[in-house]
Amino acid sequence: MYILIESTREFEKDIVLLNEDEKATVIQKINYCASLFPTQKSNVYRKLRRLPLSSDLNGYESSLYTLRISQKLRVVLAVDEDPIFGQAIFTLFRAVQHDELDKAYKGVAESLYQDLLQRDRETA
Repeated sequence: MYILIESTREFEKDIVLLNEDEKATVIQKINYCASLFPTQKSNVYRKLRRLPLSSDLNGYESSLYTLRISQKLRVVLAVDEDPIFGQAIFTLFRAVQHDELDKAYKGVAESLYQDLLQRDRETA
């Protein structure tokens, strides 16, 4: 299985603000999860946490997770498996302090799922 790691502009902006030790830890943890994924997928998913979304996704399951980097630091990412091409894509959205996690997660979820969430609001 091929692993692709992509980062967004927001993630890149966040990572620049971290000190060198935090940057190294973020990269190390993400690379570790990515390296385990082909052979130990269930262990990787156990390291990830899915926060509840404030709205239903019309039966779809979110691929958005958080990864604990340290006591104070979290990464918001998506993991999308593509069995047709034999790959998994880790998309890095944000690297934030723990106390900013809910706001960052909600912002990413709203931008990713705005069409589904909008339909949900219209049918309510």
